[in-house]
Amino acid sequence: MSDQTFEAPVVATYGATNPSAPLVVLLHGRGSSEQDIISLAAHLPAGPAYAAVRAPIAEGGGYAWFANRGIGRPVADSLRNTMDWFRTWLDGAAAPGRPVVLVGFSGGAAFAGGLVLDDPARYAGAAILYGTLPFEAGLLTDPGRLANLPVFVAQGDGDHVIPRELLDRTWAYLLAESGAPTVATRQPGGHQLTADTAHQLADWIAHRLTFVTHNGTTTAGPRDPAWSTLPGGALPERRGARPEVSWTIPQQQESQNAPRSLQERLFNEIRNLPGVDAGPSHISVPGARRCTFTERSVDQRCFLVA
Repeated sequence: MSDQTFEAPVVATYGATNPSAPLVVLLHGRGSSEQDIISLAAHLPAGPAYAAVRAPIAEGGGYAWFANRGIGRPVADSLRNTMDWFRTWLDGAAAPGRPVVLVGFSGGAAFAGGLVLDDPARYAGAAILYGTLPFEAGLLTDPGRLANLPVFVAQGDGDHVIPRELLDRTWAYLLAESGAPTVATRQPGGHQLTADTAHQLADWIAHRLTFVTHNGTTTAGPRDPAWSTLPGGALPERRGARPEVSWTIPQQQESQNAPRSLQERLFNEIRNLPGVDAGPSHISVPGARRCTFTERSVDQRCFLVA
């Protein structure tokens, strides 16, 4: 274990100054600094406090979060040392109960991933932008490790900085094995934050913190629930291959949609019923519309897909 020590972090701030406001921590990429990534805060929702932390290791005219044994592959002792250093700062900056969301870009994404894998219950969410989780760095990545921890992951399909094998492994783990409720976007482009990704990130942060404000947080991380009706109070071990998981939205699969003429007729009939509110849909399909049965105790919706 490394015994390297670091100075207190340099932190750039933006937004709310109320110490009880949700805290969004921005983690820059390798060779960059807190001054670069704090500019992102102006494009994110008003209301939270934003803190951009400078990584503790000087590198390439900027700073890094850990020593590498290859791009996207942290040295385990180095990562452990810097995560402990960061947690000392965070525990002083955010009292227990204050929601904390991590947003990491590139090397900062790997660092954010390390923090949530190390202690998922500490965080209200994490955004992994154009980077990889720190696999084989002494951290658990077992199934369900990030259960109940909302995650936003963004990648460029032409990213030639982070090895494709690590990007694909991160994508697959977050959308399946991790157990995290994950919003994922992969767009044309390379290793850079696009305006569209920043917009989606802002929406994700706004929705996440609105939910937390009204409902509180559910403690994230693996659980071993008791099953009182089963022998020994536990489920039997599952054997055999894991089922395949589909990440597509059924409405996006054209072959599953009814003919447009039938959809139009059904939609027009339904929209004229008493107690129905009809309008554009917010699902991610161009031309989609929705109708809501406003006079029923259960909100029922139907969708028309162009």
